[in-house]
Amino acid sequence: MTQSALPATDLDPGFDTSDPVAVRRAIRSGAFTGFTNLVARRYVQGNLVAVPASHADAFELYCRSNPQALPILGRSEPGSRAIPALGTDLDIARDTGGYMVFRDGELIDTPRDASPVWRDDLVSFVLGCSFSFEAILQNAGVRLRHLDEGNVSAMYETNRDTVPVGPFCGKLIVSMRALSPADAIRATILSAQFPRFHGAPVSLGLPEDLGIADLAKSYGGHGLTRLHPGELPVFWACGATGQNAVRAARLPLCITHYKAHMVVTDLPLPDLPDLNTPSVSTKDLPDEC
Repeated sequence: MTQSALPATDLDPGFDTSDPVAVRRAIRSGAFTGFTNLVARRYVQGNLVAVPASHADAFELYCRSNPQALPILGRSEPGSRAIPALGTDLDIARDTGGYMVFRDGELIDTPRDASPVWRDDLVSFVLGCSFSFEAILQNAGVRLRHLDEGNVSAMYETNRDTVPVGPFCGKLIVSMRALSPADAIRATILSAQFPRFHGAPVSLGLPEDLGIADLAKSYGGHGLTRLHPGELPVFWACGATGQNAVRAARLPLCITHYKAHMVVTDLPLPDLPDLNTPSVSTKDLPDEC
């Protein structure tokens, strides 16, 4: 395998970290190699799953059958590395900064640039990501300790089955944030307004309800996994569920993002809502494919 995509400790001061186009170009050039949760924070980010065109319709139906975990933000044409509705000058094969390449369900490489293995029959899906609502939560005063500590949210495989479609199946993957009880309530109310970023939590304070026996054993082995006194573990459906499903399908080739290296889009987050606002417009997001 090539060198894994690892987080950088400092952001390169030579580009505008708030501009999604600048961030993608910095990723493409190698100037920025870190996690994307602290860049382009007012813009939508997404999970990447690229599958052969012969399996694309089945995977789309799988996503639509499991919309909380796999909300579709965009789908490419076969072989295209662009999704114009999501961003200008977007090259899916080079602009994510970290990739996982699977053959027959086995991880064979973790390159920073997937263009050497890209095929003309691949169809890319960009799926909603919880990174997109973290700025919204912070704007409402919710403390996200993992961000304060320079970390990312941990992920876990649960005991809950997803709805299978064709060869795609598997357990639900969740992300976890350690929150005070008051922040857990606030985060639930807010995130419920954003179904394209996974919506409301699937569980609050009860990891055993999801079959999670040990928070220290995260899916992928990263993220904030320890609770402080007075904190509750709050779990959201996670787009890594799609990665689990394509591995189970044992496709001849599948390419996904590497953990915490997301597709940074040009779509602005909907206006950051007031807690008293009953609903929030998502007019800035494209219609689902």
